[in-house]
Amino acid sequence: MEETSLGTATIVYDHPSEGTIERTVDNEHIAYFQDHWLLRQDGSEDGDTVRRIPIQRVHYVDRNVEQFEDELGTLRRQVESIADDLRSKVFGGGDRSARETGSDPVEIDVKSDDGSDGHTDGEDA
Repeated sequence: MEETSLGTATIVYDHPSEGTIERTVDNEHIAYFQDHWLLRQDGSEDGDTVRRIPIQRVHYVDRNVEQFEDELGTLRRQVESIADDLRSKVFGGGDRSARETGSDPVEIDVKSDDGSDGHTDGEDA
């Protein structure tokens, strides 16, 4: 089975003891997460490890366009998912969640402490 190449990425960052470092790695060996660039380190004595580089130490990262477009799509899906979760928590899902699940909205009757339905005389239910 032939592997598909995802291209390469070049990262330039400041190392505390070695100064400015430029590394080129396969795109699948570099990722950005929680304000750090993560680089897979091959061939250490303990097997593969990951180096976390704080964003403050990175000068720039060059990547091919296809990988960048994939990352933007992933980021957009993550933001949409978070927005949907917040909308559901704040507004209780509303009509959108009912459409997505194919279920009807659920109505809940709320009773006051005195056992009434909470409405005053003359008020429509």
